[in-house]
Amino acid sequence: MNNKQILKRKLENYLLRPMLASLLLVVMCIVLFFVDKKCGFIACGATFVTLLAEFIIYFVSKASIMPTLMRFALEQGQIQKELLNQLAIPYALLDTDGKILWGNKQFVDRIGGGSKKRIRKNIGMFFPQLASEIANVREYMDINLEYDGASYHAEVKRITIDEVFDDEDTVVNTKGEALIALYLFDVTELNHYKRENKEQKLVAGLLYIDNYDEVMENTEEVRHALVEALVDRRINMYLGSIDAIVKKMEKDKYLFVFRQKFLPQLKDTKFAILDEVKSINVGNEIPITLSIGVGAETESFMEAYEYARDAMGLALGRGGDQAVVKHGDKILYFGGKSGGTEKTTRVRARVKGQAFTELLNNKNRVIIMGHKRPDADSFGSAVGVYRLVKSFNKDAHIVINEVTSAISPLISSFKGNSLYGDDMIYNSEQAINSIDGTTLVVVVDVNRPSMTECEDLLALAKSVVVFDHHRQTNETIENATLSYIEPYASSACEMVAEMMQYIDVKVKIRPVEADAMYAGIVIDTDNFVTKTGVRTFEAASYLRRNGADVVRVRKMFRSDMYSFKQLAEGVVNSQIYLDAFALSKVRPENSDAPTVIAAKVANELLDVEGVRASFVVTESGGTAYISARSVDDVNVQVIMEKLGGGGHANIAGAQLAGVSDDEAILKIKELLEELNKAGDI
Repeated sequence: MNNKQILKRKLENYLLRPMLASLLLVVMCIVLFFVDKKCGFIACGATFVTLLAEFIIYFVSKASIMPTLMRFALEQGQIQKELLNQLAIPYALLDTDGKILWGNKQFVDRIGGGSKKRIRKNIGMFFPQLASEIANVREYMDINLEYDGASYHAEVKRITIDEVFDDEDTVVNTKGEALIALYLFDVTELNHYKRENKEQKLVAGLLYIDNYDEVMENTEEVRHALVEALVDRRINMYLGSIDAIVKKMEKDKYLFVFRQKFLPQLKDTKFAILDEVKSINVGNEIPITLSIGVGAETESFMEAYEYARDAMGLALGRGGDQAVVKHGDKILYFGGKSGGTEKTTRVRARVKGQAFTELLNNKNRVIIMGHKRPDADSFGSAVGVYRLVKSFNKDAHIVINEVTSAISPLISSFKGNSLYGDDMIYNSEQAINSIDGTTLVVVVDVNRPSMTECEDLLALAKSVVVFDHHRQTNETIENATLSYIEPYASSACEMVAEMMQYIDVKVKIRPVEADAMYAGIVIDTDNFVTKTGVRTFEAASYLRRNGADVVRVRKMFRSDMYSFKQLAEGVVNSQIYLDAFALSKVRPENSDAPTVIAAKVANELLDVEGVRASFVVTESGGTAYISARSVDDVNVQVIMEKLGGGGHANIAGAQLAGVSDDEAILKIKELLEELNKAGDI
């Protein structure tokens, strides 16, 4: 029943109520007849006159009241229509196909340019992004739109016609029919002030000279002041171009603040100061590199500074020579093309070694783990930490869930050896069951929680120590008690070997342990060819003095004939892309370590003239594994990070789940093409 019928019935009831009340007079007349007939006749006469008057009044009043009410209703409808037409908000009615049926004056003026004929089209002519969404509107939807230089927040409502015309007597079947009501709220000015407010926020930044000491050591003393002045001038000029306030805190550290409106400019130029400073050459033999950390999108200046410190930590942890911007939960990387400069000082190794021994004094048990599918460096560095812990007479165990061919020659030297108990090697379940409040967990050769042998141990342990040589990514082991990440090191074995030389207790390394650590260095450096520095040879020399046998290690890692043929096949199947990158794939069958073969092929392809980087893919268990190697100035770590991987500037890798080897090669090609066009490689 609609509102009109309800109103009509209420009015009729209102007019009929006096006549219904007169029935009481009739009852009174009947009662009076029994009391006194004369009084009864008088009462009947009076009742008759009353009823007659009421009937006359009813019919006369009804004829005059109804037209008045109808005129009032029409006037009210006209008023509502005019109010809707004059509504200050653009409003329109559409059909479910998006055709504009009606629009008020504001809608006609703004969208139709004042002409009603112009709006008699589909809404997609004015708002293409809205046209595809109209059919999906069920009840309500809001969307941001742009038209003629103005920004609108649109509210779209679906109105079912059945609810509007709820009349049982209607002859029109409206079942399932609907209209779309469109409200447009102009937010152009609001967005302008929001953007202006956002652009005026202060952004904190830190700038460090990565290799200040190394540059000065390799530059004539008379030129020190000149080098420092030129660097200082370049930095101040660059930051002055974005209206930044710069404060030099130390000889190699700067703090700067600028408005957020200039941040896109820095991103677009990819922090050109990184290359500008490297071009300074006034007798310095080593190029100067910078690390920049920027914190933005924060509610307070202190939080922006903390973000900048976090970003700087990432930049340094990734090898320096790059800028890291942290805004909110997002982290962006710029630069990082070079492999960084090797740090010749061992001060950090000594400090970290002493800090580790202090932690050991309060612990009874140490559980050591590397990354999944461990390689020689992961196992060798774990053995080194094992020996270091045993030197303090502490209980130690190494977590290994899968023994692949990459470490089986090494691990066989420990299994069955009377000098080592059966509990030297734990699986994840044993490690979890043995952990308690006095257990220290040491992570080696990895700094990403998801790639560790047993990620659950990190949550269960009260103290966690990280020793790794890979560059850091967004995913880090949080709340580590001690973290020693040295991206300049060739391997985790090199780092552990250095620390052994700087602790208070004399560590007696057994030959089999020295072999394992030496093997880790040899494998990660491809026989001292890749990422090898002065400290690498010194660590190898230390292990050699402690019984490492070069010939014995070489025999351990000789390839069988099948693997050698697979290596040769990988080289034969290679292709040169963009005249500088070698791509190949290997498909070793019945191999528990296909990535080892892929890595060997990648290393071999670097010996081809003109090849700056190589990428070799192997597929195992529905996952494509990519081994990337480079010489020259190509940073394969940056390339692999875009595929979800990581590593070093010259040695990196990635895993693509649910991707075949052919699909992985296509992805690599697309990425190389994109980076080449952008000038990033």
